Amino acid sequence: TEGISAISFVGFDNFKGLLESVSFRLAAMNTLKFNLISVPFILMLSLAIALLLNSRLKYISVFKSLFILPLVIPVASIVLVWQILFGDYGAINGILNACNIETVDWLNSSWSFFILVSLYVWKNCGYNIILFIAGLNSIPLDYYEAANIDGAGRLKRFLKITVPYLIPTGFFVFIISIINSFKVFREAYLLAGSYPHQDIYMLQHFMNNNFDNLNYQRLSTAAFLIVSLIVILVFFLFSFEERYGMNFRN
Repeated sequence: TEGISAISFVGFDNFKGLLESVSFRLAAMNTLKFNLISVPFILMLSLAIALLLNSRLKYISVFKSLFILPLVIPVASIVLVWQILFGDYGAINGILNACNIETVDWLNSSWSFFILVSLYVWKNCGYNIILFIAGLNSIPLDYYEAANIDGAGRLKRFLKITVPYLIPTGFFVFIISIINSFKVFREAYLLAGSYPHQDIYMLQHFMNNNFDNLNYQRLSTAAFLIVSLIVILVFFLFSFEERYGMNFRN
């Protein structure tokens, strides 16, 4: 169809127009870039912290509470803190100004992308840590004791025992992280509005703006394309885990 006008079959014209749209290509590339950087980073960081918290160190419970805290704080409150830190007259620019260093427009420059990544990681890292700790606690201690008797070092125990048994947990955390990365629109919108700096203009911005402009044909086409790609990705990941996960653990 062509918007809210009379119904007529247009074939693949809507898809062609969507793929030729500069704003859609920008949003798609930014979303892909965000996923490629933030998802692997949060996976490695949350696993490293989970391994640390799972060890018997002093005051571990305090650190666990600190990492879980972002889960119970409203998104608007978190974004407000980031605005206080990175705003034009925020704390970081105040420190730079006090040191006679040129201030930076953090939210309207290429730095905005890394600010959004840090916000995403801080907000979602705690949940991933909980999942990884649960996965670590499910590994039988007998395997580690047997490995110690055989003279296996820490790295070998990690690669041969911890990693294989964390594959199901890691796979689930990976899927959750991708889903949460698509929900980062809330943070980006609250930080910079409907038309932010081009480095943090995501697919959700594109769809929200087309909805506001009543461009329903482009909105529905983009939604269909995105959902199709997500379904294909999830199907591929589940197939990969089912085919290779058990063999790797064995």
